[in-house]
Amino acid sequence: MFDPNNIREQFPILQREVYGKKLIYLDNAATTQKPLSVIEAITEAYTNVNANVHRGVHFLSQKATEQYEDARETGRAFINARHRHEIIFTRGTTESINLVAASFGDSFLNAGDEVIVSTMEHHSNIVPWQLLVERLRIKLRVIPLTADARLDKEAYRALFNEKTRFVSITHTSNVMGVTNPVKEFIDIAHEHNVPVLIDGAQSVPHKKVDVQELGADFFVFSGHKIYGPTGIGVLYGKEEILNRMKPYQGGGEMIQTVRFEKTTFNELPYKFEAGTPDYVASTGLAKALDYLSAIGMDKIEEHERQLTRYAIEKMQEIEGMHIFGPLGEHISEHDAVISFEVKPLGATPDTPYIHHLDMGTLLDRLGIAVRTGHHCAEPLMRRLGVEGTCRASFGLYNTLEEVDTLVAGIRRIQGMF
Repeated sequence: MFDPNNIREQFPILQREVYGKKLIYLDNAATTQKPLSVIEAITEAYTNVNANVHRGVHFLSQKATEQYEDARETGRAFINARHRHEIIFTRGTTESINLVAASFGDSFLNAGDEVIVSTMEHHSNIVPWQLLVERLRIKLRVIPLTADARLDKEAYRALFNEKTRFVSITHTSNVMGVTNPVKEFIDIAHEHNVPVLIDGAQSVPHKKVDVQELGADFFVFSGHKIYGPTGIGVLYGKEEILNRMKPYQGGGEMIQTVRFEKTTFNELPYKFEAGTPDYVASTGLAKALDYLSAIGMDKIEEHERQLTRYAIEKMQEIEGMHIFGPLGEHISEHDAVISFEVKPLGATPDTPYIHHLDMGTLLDRLGIAVRTGHHCAEPLMRRLGVEGTCRASFGLYNTLEEVDTLVAGIRRIQGMF
């Protein structure tokens, strides 16, 4: 049986207090806390296995290489990629998207070609493509939102033309928690022979993902958002596309032979892993993925959906509350992230909402950690007509009691204005 209280005991940081209050950590969309097994795996790697990977003939190097490649297999299995060499380790989702944008762009894009993104993208899935707009003179097309803040599928269909070369969209919004029907969007793109990258940073920690079932050509996520270390991420790419793409960086393991006249490049995945990789972080990531697999992603998803639904219901009872994202009949699309703003008690229609920074700062004094601001999604904020929001986001260790404390904290702060 899934018991978040038992799980909490495996996360040392959740036992601490903040300002004399028990920590309630609701900033999981920014980064997750780490179970003891991950912390111990990192310590063990530095204590007993620390050596540079690949090409070393001594015992420690061989052991470190074995752990590094085992971690790659763990990543492959977790998202059901076809081959181990389709898993490339990066520093995180941001670097993964930059790698694809730069390499795919240099390999296949020309002036006038078009790339499709959406209104709800994180900056890391906007700016890399804008760099190509400046460098290669491509065009960026944007999927708009419907009135209920979901991706407009029909508008998306209409964006395709003979110049469309790539689609890059988020699986789950880091602002509104809406989970997009990406398989449908991938199928539409494939009807036009256009490859698709899915930003899975906010989906992989919360639900089972099968990249083959989705049909994604690329899929990216970060270790630190899935209970693993910072500085490590995964880029999955279909072998047939990766083989045709140029390297992203030069040096280290990405070479096969180097001559002043010509350098030949290594095979996958090493062609895209220049320099010394973070072989310790990859071990920590693998331990985190094993940890989640042992619990069961289906159980985690069910628990977090219960938390999200309960939180939305309780927060909607608060006078002057405004929650962004799918509600009502579409509440099932709302996944583990709640962005909100709220007015003071007794507010009139003209009364402004409490500033998100004030709300976040005061909740922090109550021991409740939430995120405030534009959440690296300024275009979406402009579409929603706000400067920023207060965001509560859940993980597998959060409880219904913590939701009650959050709601009580919001009510208490309302009375201060």
